[in-house]
Order: sequence, then structure tokens, then C-alpha cells
Amino acid sequence: MTEKYILSIDQGTTSSRAILFDQEGKIFHTAQQEFPQYFPKPGWVEHNAHEIWSSVLAVLARVLSKKILLLIK
Repeated sequence: MTEKYILSIDQGTTSSRAILFDQEGKIFHTAQQEFPQYFPKPGWVEHNAHEIWSSVLAVLARVLSKKILLLIK
């Protein structure tokens, strides 16, 4: 039987997180990476879309590479 997983991306204000769940809903692996916040004026906060996207790709790569490494063993 083929194992099935659910991959979730949690995009927060200060970090990106990827969570891989197994068929029973248990967390198989998770990864998180923060990205910078910029404060151009008092009370303002900005983010760089490219930095957010890069952090999403990084956590996806870490979560998926963990699963691939376990399959190879």
C-alpha cells in the first residue's frame, strides 16, 4: 500500500512553517524559518514578498527531503 501524506503550509507574520502529516493525522515532520520584518515608520510593518517566498521554498525542501531520506534507507 502506498503511504499518503498531507502537506500543510502555515504562513505567519514572522515565519513560514511546513508540516507533513501522515494518514492518521499525526505530524511526521515540521520545519520553520523566520523572515525579516521592516519598520519604515512608527506603527508600520512591511515584508519583502521574495523573502517570504524563499522561506516557504526552504521549509518545503526541508520537510520533503526528510521524507525522501527516510524512504531511501
